[in-house]
Amino acid sequence: MNFLRGVMGGPSAGPQPSGAETIQKLCDRVASSTLLDDRRDAVRALKSLSKKYRLEVGIQAMEHLIHVLQTDRSDSEIIGYALDTLYNVISNDLEEEEQEENLPKQVDDLGSQFTEIFIKQQENVTLLLTLVEEFDFHVRWPGVKLLTSLLKQQGPQVQQIILVSPMGVSRLMDLLADSREVIRNDGVLLLQQLTKSNAAIQKIVAFENAFERLLDIITEEGNSDGGIVVEDCLLLLQNLLKNNNSNQNFFKEGSYIQRMKPWFEVGDDNCGWSAQKVTNLHLMLQLVRVLVSPTNPPGATSSCQKAMFQCGLLQQLCTILMATGVPADILTETINTVSEVIRGCQINQDYFASVNAPSNPPRPAIVVLLMSMVNERQPFVLRCAVLYCFQCFLYKNQKGQGEIVSTLLPSTIDATGNSVSAGQLLCGGLFSTDSLSNWYAAVALAHALQENATLKEQLLRVQLATSIGNPPVSLLQQCTNILSQGSKVQTRVGLLMLLCTWLSNCSIAVTHFLHNPANIPFLTGQIAENLGEEEQLVQGLCALLLGISIYYNDNSLENYRKEKLKQLIEKRIGRENFIEKLGFISKHELHSRAAQKPQPSFSSPDHVMFDHEFTKLVKELEGVISKAIYKSSEEDKKEEEVKKTLEQHDNIVTHYKKVIREQDQELEELKQQVNTLRSQNEQLQATVTQQVSQIQQHKDQYNLLKVQLGKDAQHHNSHGETFQVNGIQLEEVSKLKEELEEWKNKYELLQGQLREKDSVIEKLKSSQLEMGTTEQSSQTSKSGSLELSNELQKELETLRSRIQLQSTEISKLQTENQKLQLMNTAADPVLGESGATAARNPEVEGRLLQEVKELKSEVKALSEEKASLKQYLDSSNSTVAILQDQKSKLQQEVAESKKEQDDLLVLLADQDQKLSALKNKLKELGEPVEDEDDIESGDQGDDDEDGEDEEQD
Repeated sequence: MNFLRGVMGGPSAGPQPSGAETIQKLCDRVASSTLLDDRRDAVRALKSLSKKYRLEVGIQAMEHLIHVLQTDRSDSEIIGYALDTLYNVISNDLEEEEQEENLPKQVDDLGSQFTEIFIKQQENVTLLLTLVEEFDFHVRWPGVKLLTSLLKQQGPQVQQIILVSPMGVSRLMDLLADSREVIRNDGVLLLQQLTKSNAAIQKIVAFENAFERLLDIITEEGNSDGGIVVEDCLLLLQNLLKNNNSNQNFFKEGSYIQRMKPWFEVGDDNCGWSAQKVTNLHLMLQLVRVLVSPTNPPGATSSCQKAMFQCGLLQQLCTILMATGVPADILTETINTVSEVIRGCQINQDYFASVNAPSNPPRPAIVVLLMSMVNERQPFVLRCAVLYCFQCFLYKNQKGQGEIVSTLLPSTIDATGNSVSAGQLLCGGLFSTDSLSNWYAAVALAHALQENATLKEQLLRVQLATSIGNPPVSLLQQCTNILSQGSKVQTRVGLLMLLCTWLSNCSIAVTHFLHNPANIPFLTGQIAENLGEEEQLVQGLCALLLGISIYYNDNSLENYRKEKLKQLIEKRIGRENFIEKLGFISKHELHSRAAQKPQPSFSSPDHVMFDHEFTKLVKELEGVISKAIYKSSEEDKKEEEVKKTLEQHDNIVTHYKKVIREQDQELEELKQQVNTLRSQNEQLQATVTQQVSQIQQHKDQYNLLKVQLGKDAQHHNSHGETFQVNGIQLEEVSKLKEELEEWKNKYELLQGQLREKDSVIEKLKSSQLEMGTTEQSSQTSKSGSLELSNELQKELETLRSRIQLQSTEISKLQTENQKLQLMNTAADPVLGESGATAARNPEVEGRLLQEVKELKSEVKALSEEKASLKQYLDSSNSTVAILQDQKSKLQQEVAESKKEQDDLLVLLADQDQKLSALKNKLKELGEPVEDEDDIESGDQGDDDEDGEDEEQD
């Protein structure tokens, strides 16, 4: 009881027991009253006491309040009171006047304990999800606040319950669509707590159209000029996207990156930014960085970077970068954002190189940023951001590296001095009196040489004028001179990192470094000394530089061959001591911090020591140098041979990389050409389709005109000769002549056969007469005449068979003649008579004389047929004359119609030429040409032949 009094905040003797008793009575009323009004009043009273007597209400009333939620759902008022009471008990968001100095820790424990009691029964959370679905404001709003408080107290446990609940997340997503802003805004806060550190819920929320709804809310609230609601939406978007590759890809594929561009449309008047606007814009920039973070998969980052360039988001960020009046923290975050948007993306890096600051004369944005970096009066975080931007600009960008180094070479330095180049700024910072500027410039120059052996060799040509009257010295020599002068640790660390990067994987640079006789004694002296902890880092870097001079030594200098340098280390330093000093680098705390992420992030200027890319170089070379120190001369020779082989291999690989790069460029150009040709092809296909339809229309018109002309010709020829059908042409007349010749030949053949038959008949007649005169001869002569009669019978049978063959042949000729009857009806009677005669021939079987008569009649019929054929030939000749007369008449009529068709025929000819030209173009482009018009063109060809025949007639 004393514990309860302490929590309630009063003295030990007072009215507190009456408060506890009141709560107990109210709980009894809630549990036992049958009237709804009584229970509602009791719950309302508990709500009023729940803030002051939080512990007592939580212990005594929680079970009764949960029971009310289960049984009295029909009354929204009592449900609202019960939810508010539970929220007051569980939530730690107490008002300031109700908090005491000795209670915060105990308050946190109370909220967590009451939450644990509530969610012990998972049905309570499921019931709460059901209540949140209610549209009634007095139910939905308290339910949202209570669920948010539960998630704050016991997030992972409540998340798991909601995740396994049917449609649990989907129910909560409906809060974003609520027309009441209070519920919608608290729904955003609820989803913030729900999506914390739970990738499964993040994916469900994203696929429930959360991106669309949140971006709509941000737009409605005024983008960066909006209030705290915009801030809450941006925080929820960060929860959904950060370290969630699936949601990032969904965000990009849904074209939501394009909707981020209006966020950064800042006006010209940038004075008087509100604190909320600064916060909103800061979160918006962080959201962009989430999508292009170096820790994301390279493919996803690259696709987002390209999308940001294509939609104009990068251009908008560069506008803010070069604008005036932008707050310092926004400018710093903008620089960091631009850095990661261009990092490793060639298109974005090229665009950033073309950005100019709005100055007179205009200067490149890179130069303006480097001026800020080497200016010691600028804020420390801003200078770090500029260095990061410069590093990202040069990351995997050999073209940009070459442009920076070229500003240092003698042939490209501006002699007039009107403009300051990036190289001049880096040299100025490298030899400045400010140690931080020395470090920034050294690291920036090291990134210009990163993984680029060609530029390392070119940088050896850089000459610096130290003072008037003295000869210029090389940049490499000047760096070693500053090292030997005993400058600040930060400056020496920066210069040593630059020299290590410069000499690594570049034997020519190692030779130049060894050519100065003072360099090796300086390094061995630094390593051999026993200095304090601050100097141990410098000793480790000196050991690394000496190890690089050994490992990448090509033995071109006799006094500084690998073997001699290793003997020098053995005598002056000792191998074990050298390895120990070399290990100082990786063991240093600042080295471990720098190795975590690419962005330079230092708590203070004193902690600026290591660069992220340099830590990779240390990791790569530390073990190799340690092995090289213990290797013998024979092993060195073998290693040199291996190195030469590797160099040759690298040269081959470099060559093929160059070839592949060129082929990629050609491929891109060809792709662009293909796209252009495709668009042209589509236009041409549309034109062809249009022209085909026009040609079809012209064909239809032409066919109509031809039909009309045919009708006119039939009308004019209807009174002509019966032999002319649709205007018999000259070719048909020639065919008729050939058929007449065949008939003549057949007729002559039949005449020859008839002559043979006549001779046989004559023989029969003579034999019959002889039989009549010798009728009374002897018996022997009778037998001879019988034999002769048998021979005559046989001969007669052969004649009959021959006649039958001739009759079949005549019937064949008759069928052929029937074809000609369509054009010549006059020939039918003659052929009919010959056919009838041939049909009557088989009836002659009785007597020989009757058969002879029929043969004579057949000869007569054939002679008549000959006469009729001659008449037909004469009539055909007359028909030709008639046709020639008709031709002249038709030519006159065709000439009149051709005048009307000239325009149409000219148009058809033009269309055919265009169509053939377009088809040839399509074939040259490699596109398949459909020959669907071949049949139509064939039909048109037949029609054209008919027209030509008419013209010839």
